[in-house]
Amino acid sequence: MTGREPAAVEVRGLHVTLDRVPILTGVDLTVAAGEWVTVIGPNGAGKSTLLRAVGGLLPAGAAVTLFGTPIRALKPRQRARVVATVAQSPAVPAGMSVLDYVLLGRTPYIAPLGRESAADLAAVHDVLARLDLGAFHGRELATLSGGERQRVFLARALAQGATLLLLDEPTSALDIGHQQEVLELVDQLRREHGLTVLATMHDLSIAGEYADRLVLLDAGRVVAAGPPAEVLTEELLARHYRANVRVVPGEHGPLVVPVRRG
Repeated sequence: MTGREPAAVEVRGLHVTLDRVPILTGVDLTVAAGEWVTVIGPNGAGKSTLLRAVGGLLPAGAAVTLFGTPIRALKPRQRARVVATVAQSPAVPAGMSVLDYVLLGRTPYIAPLGRESAADLAAVHDVLARLDLGAFHGRELATLSGGERQRVFLARALAQGATLLLLDEPTSALDIGHQQEVLELVDQLRREHGLTVLATMHDLSIAGEYADRLVLLDAGRVVAAGPPAEVLTEELLARHYRANVRVVPGEHGPLVVPVRRG
């Protein structure tokens, strides 16, 4: 990132309170354009809340800026062309087919009361093929397994063509093979098209394998940030996760192995 190029995500002093409970208490975060940053932390740390605020799904005041523009200055249609979110459990319209659901990702490019173009359909079929979902396009979402639905949710976000991709636990319902396929695809698209990725993950080894930087969140604050080798240490994980682990150097990042006590 040059001195003239704005950060993809700039978060300064973000506070979020839900139902009178403080969730985030002064979070600072910067993600460079084209970077992959993954937020980790124990349950209840505020990871999903942070992603929702960055995606404009929670009020963030003046604390969040995307590519140099305050998020509150972006209209919903503008924001949808900039940022796409894959939530942990998105709302699924009853009776909707996979093709129609993924086509919703093209909404920012379709005129009001208009119909999808051949280019929109081509973009959707390309994403479905890349995610091994080509045979599912006519199936109802409700008939798919949890892992299949998770890939459909990602397909909708990728079809949206946004520059910033927010992934909230994108592999939580996937088997190990599809975990690797999905993350490799996201990384390939990031490199080919300059996508910026901000994710949350529970699997620390996978987080360290794919992210350029990790941000460790605990009790609504950033307690560590940096390359995976600096954040995935036995000391930090013991302190903030209360976990007994061994950290082993891997080819692409540290591998975190739980160890039984006693």
